Amino acid sequence: MLGISSFQMRDLFNVRIVALVFLSTLYSLQLTAQLGGQSVFNTLDIPASARIAAMGGALPAVTDGDLNLALYNPSLLDSTMDQQVALSYVNYFSGVNLGFASYAHHLDSIGVTVSATMQYVDYGAFTERDAAGVETGEFRAGDYALVLGAGYRVDSLFTIGANLKTIYSNLSVYDAWGVALDGGVTYHNPKRQLTASLVLRNLGRQVDGYTDNVQDTLPVNLQFGFSKRLRHAPFRFSVVFDQMQQWDLRPPEENQVVTDPITGEIIEDSSFEFGDLLMRHVILGAEVLLGENFNLQVGYNYRRRQELKLADRPGTAGFSWGIGARIKRFSINYGRAIYHQAGPSNHFTVRTRLSDW
Repeated sequence: MLGISSFQMRDLFNVRIVALVFLSTLYSLQLTAQLGGQSVFNTLDIPASARIAAMGGALPAVTDGDLNLALYNPSLLDSTMDQQVALSYVNYFSGVNLGFASYAHHLDSIGVTVSATMQYVDYGAFTERDAAGVETGEFRAGDYALVLGAGYRVDSLFTIGANLKTIYSNLSVYDAWGVALDGGVTYHNPKRQLTASLVLRNLGRQVDGYTDNVQDTLPVNLQFGFSKRLRHAPFRFSVVFDQMQQWDLRPPEENQVVTDPITGEIIEDSSFEFGDLLMRHVILGAEVLLGENFNLQVGYNYRRRQELKLADRPGTAGFSWGIGARIKRFSINYGRAIYHQAGPSNHFTVRTRLSDW
């Protein structure tokens, strides 16, 4: 009979507790829509990381010491990110700019890696007018979040982590703030070069709303992702299941009932309905690893394509790509995500390690 040490029993107990917490949280979530316009602080879900944007816009389960990924999956925080600094900038749409600055430090005494991130969205300047349309001045608007993270390695295969967020939003004379929590668990098997992550993001509440006695919901998101690197080829493939807390992600206009104009009977179109609903949760990504200092990324977001493509000119909506390179002490990434014919978003990220200087 095999013996099990007290440390192994403790680690097994910790993993089971984490799994139970996630399952309990999943079943306790309110199965209400989290589509655009139905929740507040939605900027938390805009991918500011160039690498994540290039791979479809959601967390890739990749454990290669990239601090930019830990902002979206805190269970990736580990000792390989010690003393890393990451800076990100996104040239978004219509003069909107966003980004973050992040730092991580490993605490050897307790085996925990901690991080601090300042995230911002600048909507730019707007012309202010009164009820009669007379120009009265100018105002600015922005969203800001302070994110404190911690990651802990349970054993050789599992890590867990959490992010605590304080969010503040200002729109002219209106402001709001709230708190949110991310929690994640990651399984990484280096022999099989397989990684899988389960992450619950933005679980919290709006403490103070834009107007009195109004509190909106936060964009809760349950995600599961896994990646696999091929043993004898320089490719790593990633699959992410997004918004798992809600099955039907179609916008309201796509759920309208169509009736026959003559008989008045409901016309049901079930062609590929299950596949369409399933694929709206799926985000595909791949990396071409051309050595330790150069890589390429591509991604495909089916839901983004279905929601934003033009019927007569779908183009490349939903696709994304990026490039990463290590130049001396810096790791630089560029990501380009195509949303619609109006144009793409451009993402720039740079990171370095203070101990290398």
